[in-house]
This record gives sequence, C-alpha cells and structure tokens, in this order.
Amino acid sequence: MRKSRLTALTTGVLAATMLLSACSGGTSSESGKDGEKQITFMFRGNEDERKAYETAIAEYTEETGVKVKVISTTPDEYSTKLKAAITGRQVPDVFYIDPGSVQAYANGGVIMDITDYVEKSGFDIADIWEYGVDSYRYDGKVQGQGGIYALPKDIGPFSFGYNKTMFEEAGIPLPDKDKPYTWDEFVKVAQELTKDTDGDGKLDQWGTGLNVTWNIQALAWSNGADWISEDGKTVTVDTPEMAEALQFFADLSNKYETTPSIAEAQTLDTYQRWMKGEIGFFPVGPWDVSTYSQLDFDWDLIPYPAGKTGESATWIGTLGIAASASTKHPQEAVDLITYLTANETSQQALVDAGIQIPNLKSVATEWAKDTSTKPENKQEFIDIAETYGRPLPANKTYSAEWYDEFFTNIQPVLDGKVTAAEYLKEAQPKMQAFLDEANQQAEQASAGN
Repeated sequence: MRKSRLTALTTGVLAATMLLSACSGGTSSESGKDGEKQITFMFRGNEDERKAYETAIAEYTEETGVKVKVISTTPDEYSTKLKAAITGRQVPDVFYIDPGSVQAYANGGVIMDITDYVEKSGFDIADIWEYGVDSYRYDGKVQGQGGIYALPKDIGPFSFGYNKTMFEEAGIPLPDKDKPYTWDEFVKVAQELTKDTDGDGKLDQWGTGLNVTWNIQALAWSNGADWISEDGKTVTVDTPEMAEALQFFADLSNKYETTPSIAEAQTLDTYQRWMKGEIGFFPVGPWDVSTYSQLDFDWDLIPYPAGKTGESATWIGTLGIAASASTKHPQEAVDLITYLTANETSQQALVDAGIQIPNLKSVATEWAKDTSTKPENKQEFIDIAETYGRPLPANKTYSAEWYDEFFTNIQPVLDGKVTAAEYLKEAQPKMQAFLDEANQQAEQASAGN
C-alpha cells in the first residue's frame, strides 16, 4: 500500500490555514471566454484516478456548462502544493480534504459549510455511507456532528488480502472468507507459507509482510485495546491488551520469523515482494485494486485475524471533497462536489478504474455481487464499511501529533530489543502531553471562531 494515500496533511498546512479567514482568502476561480464560469478542482491520485476524473468532469461540464480547471498532483506532492495555494491565497474552489484537517480548516475559514447547498441539491444523502458523511461534520466543538464541510469522495475499508495461488501450491486449505483466523491459527499458517522454495538455504517466500503503521490497529482493536478514550481526552495505550497486540506484531518477525528480516526488507520491501508473489498475507485497500488486478497470481480478501475478542477489526479511511470558503462560485463548487460524490455515472467511472468502492450504498450492494473481477470477495469491503470498520485514532482530534508519537520510537520493539509493555509505559505520557496540547488548541480555536 502507498502510505501517502491516507496520510493526513502536514502540520505546516494546518498552521497555514489559521492565517486565513473566509473574508481575506482568495481563490483561483476564473471566468472563461464569453463570460462562462470556471472553477478549479485540486486532487491527488494515480494515473487511473486522473483518467476517471477526466471522464467524470467532462460529463459534468457537458451537463452544466461550467468549466473545470483540474490541478492534479501525486499523493506525495499534494500537501505541499495545497499549502502553497493556501498561503498564496489561491485556494482551489474545490479540493480534497482528509478528516484530520476538518477542524483546523473550518476554524481557519478555509472551507465552507455546505449544508444548505447539499440539502437543496435534491440527492439522497442517506444513500452515501454514514461514516463518510459524518467524518466531515463539525459543529465548532465536536467533529462528527453539526454542519457538513465536505462530502466523501470515497470511503476506504482497509481489508486483508491473501495469495490464493501460494496456498494452493502449498496444499493449505483456503481461509474462510467469513470466519477470521485466531492469532494462533494465523501464525501456524504463516509459518507453513514461509519457506525456502529453491533449496539454496535462504527464504524465498514469507507468510506475512505487514507494516506496523497501518496494521497494528486491526490487531489492537480485535484484542480489546484502543489508543484514546471515548471522550477524546485520555491516551489509553498502556494496557495489557495493547501490549499483547504490539508484542504479537513484533513476534511475527522476531519469534515466528514469518516476515522478511530488516536486511531482506531493505533489499526489497514487502510491498514489492507481495507484488512478486513472495508474501502470503498483505493488506488491500480499494485504491490498490487497479494495481493488484495485474498481478501474476490469484488473490482475494478475508477478515483480519482476531485477538481475544474473537472479532475481526480494521480501520476505514476516507477522503472528502470540500469547497473553498472564499470561492466566487459557491453553487457551482458544491454542484461539482455532489456530482463527483453522488452521481451514479461519475461514481461508476471511479469504481471501474479500480480505485474505490461505490460511494452509494445502493450501488455498492450490487457491485459486491460481481465475482468476475478482482477481488472475488468484494463483500469483505462492504462488511467493513457496514459493520466493523473504525476511523483511525487521530481522525477526530485537532492534531495527530499525539498519535504519531506512538510510532516515533517504536523500532526497538520491532527489532526485539525492547518489550511492547516497556515501550508503551514510556510512550503513553508523551502521547498524553501532545493530546492535551491538541485539545487546548481546539478549545482556543473554537472560542475564537
């Protein structure tokens, strides 16, 4: 997985938003020839996503007569270029936003409350995934309720994939697509898949190739652990449940040896090894499907292995599309947003590109029944979206620094030099200090709004 796909915007971008207000900012809106309206749309994505948007926007222009100037960047460039646009007061009329930026952007007057426009647009907002819509609600104090500041261009159920061909060649029964492995069962299968296939004394394939930044959540939640209290005020990582989950993750490499070593990963990272068919289990997001459909081996989706709760868990991401608070064409900007997020034709173009699941629940139900394209078990994406997917821990806090701190010095645990319990005991107070600061900033921003 390309980590930047769901990475929050940098602190610098968020700080830049506070320099602006809705009345002082500018936009890059333009008027076309003969007085026709033109708005700008800035997004990040790969070539497949760019082509899909070109198709959707061409249809939008044909239907409305409104021209759209597209500013496309790679995922890695997006935050830098958006920051430059904000500080230069050339904010795009319409642009991508992640949930972690909503509070700062709304308080800073960078994005507009589009609730009234959405309500008058006539489309059925109840048909869009509730998690996606609620991720962009904000009432000035609490995220998840109140006015709508963006609509989800997608939701991203972060599923678990397995190399079906590797299982068949090893003579191992295929995983149950509905019942998750226990951790013990998962380790046993992963060890059976880890082997020297050519007899040269070196491992050629491995059971797992997981990344702690994106996979520890599934293990922790399924074991009854979490990062933060329900009221968002207390860090909760120093618990036996979290220690068990983090230690299990480290043990996959150090104790069970089912993950490529540091040296092996430096030669070829686990993403590349998965692509070559050398990894048995690997995460799969909807944005990966177009790339993974070209793989030389068969693969499919299953639930993540479950800890002592007995229930699978994982996170679900989202990207939203927001309108600049200073756009000169608010109606047209919101029309574009609703077209890209709720129009069946535009949604189909994005789904056909293999970069997301349908944004409309009614469409997703039928889409999941199609077993002729990868993945065959599309229902797993839907199950995550409907039942057990959770937002990443920092999605509803004013800053992600407290959560980022969890990973800052985690390498000694992964190397087996420090136990998970020892690390978490040291990490929790550091994380709490950052969370306290974030909550204080949120209160100050809300009071001054």
